[in-house]
Formats: sequence, structure tokens, C-alpha cells
Amino acid sequence: MPPSPRISLVIPARNEAALLPRLLDTVDAARARYTFGADALEVIVANNASTDDTATIASRHGCRVVDVVPRIIAAVRNGGAAVATGSFLAFVDADMQVHPETFNAIDGALSDTAIVGGATGIRAERWSAGIAASFGLLSLFAMFTGIDAGVCFCRREDFEALGGYDERRSAAEDVDMLLRLQRLGKSRGQRMIRARSTKAVYSTRKFDRFGDWHFFALGARVVLSGAWRPHARTTAVSEYWYDDDR
Repeated sequence: MPPSPRISLVIPARNEAALLPRLLDTVDAARARYTFGADALEVIVANNASTDDTATIASRHGCRVVDVVPRIIAAVRNGGAAVATGSFLAFVDADMQVHPETFNAIDGALSDTAIVGGATGIRAERWSAGIAASFGLLSLFAMFTGIDAGVCFCRREDFEALGGYDERRSAAEDVDMLLRLQRLGKSRGQRMIRARSTKAVYSTRKFDRFGDWHFFALGARVVLSGAWRPHARTTAVSEYWYDDDR
């Protein structure tokens, strides 16, 4: 009988047949380098009512597929986490690519009781002046808050204690989750970590679609419309994160 997994990687996915294989190939490469062996990593694809081959592709790659119906990204993440059996939880979006040492970095961080969790950070798959400026703004946010993007990770017991991702939120649920995790850690003398030596590759498909400078206008719309608040499903959020069927 194979050993119980140490890490459960949750991948929320809706109609991601085009890019999911690329991610899963990088997960397989990182899995092969994981110190505790391939069986110590569990990969869960939370399939959000896809109408393409997302679920079939995930199954063929040996992933555990769980169907999640609500069209809320926080609920999709939680649906994947609900079936996880690993002591450590990690989350990555289906259009990203992970670094070969991702799982060793996560395991090393969460094996340290002084660390509550964190994220790997990201780098873009292509660059332009607009994308660089957008990433510069995100880097400032990460520097001042200690909250980063990419593959996010924590202990399963802490995730459950926090109630998981806030399903009242249609956007910024990942930032909210990490901020709450950070506060939990501070209450116990623990810190967040930014595992920047294992940055995930971030898909620029939103920049391809909306333009390389769109991020600043989007940020202004999100802030001014209050889209970061619970229960706020604004036009800006719907158009950017939900209306493209992903």
C-alpha cells in the first residue's frame, strides 16, 4: 500500500483543456524530484462544470478529479481541499507552470514550525513594458505585506481552522486567505514565507486578451466598485474572471 501523501496540490479548473496539460507536465517533473517520492504528492483537479476535456485530461494524468458546481472560485478551491488527504495543502491555478523544486520547497517550509505558510511568487511567461509595470506593482504589494502569488501553501489543519477560502468573495479570495493565515501565524509567533527561488510561471493570457496595460484600469475598477468586499459580484469582476467561461 502506498504511503499517505504529505502534500495535496489542488488545481481549480473550468474549461482548461488547452493549458492544463502544460501545468500537469511541470507538476510531474517536480513530483519526480520530490524528496519523499511521487506517491507523497496527491494532485486534485477541482473541475468546475467544464464542458471540454478538462476532467478527462486530469484523469489521464493520474489526478483525482472532484466535481464542484458553484461558479465561485473560492468554492472551487474549497471543493478540492475538502477531499485532500495530505498534511500540507498547496493551490495553483490551471494556467500556471510550477518550478521543478516546488514541492521540496513547500515541504521544507512547512516542516519548520516557525513558518505558517506562504507562496512561491510568480514570473510572467512573456514580458513587455506594461506587464513589467504590472508585476512591479504586485511586487511592491508583496514586499510590504509579505503576501505573494503563485503556488500558495499551508498546513491542512490551519486551513480548516480558518474555514478555507471565503466563498462570499468572487475575487481576491486568495489574498484574503493568505492575510488571514498571516494573522493566525502572528498570533502564534509564526511567519509567512515567500519561496521566491521556486517561482511559478504565470500565464499572460489575460494580458493577451485585455492588453498589456489593462491591469491598472482593472485595479481601479475593482477598488472603486468595492469588488474586494464579500458578496460584491461587480461588473468588473464578472467581465474579467467569470464571463470568459474560465
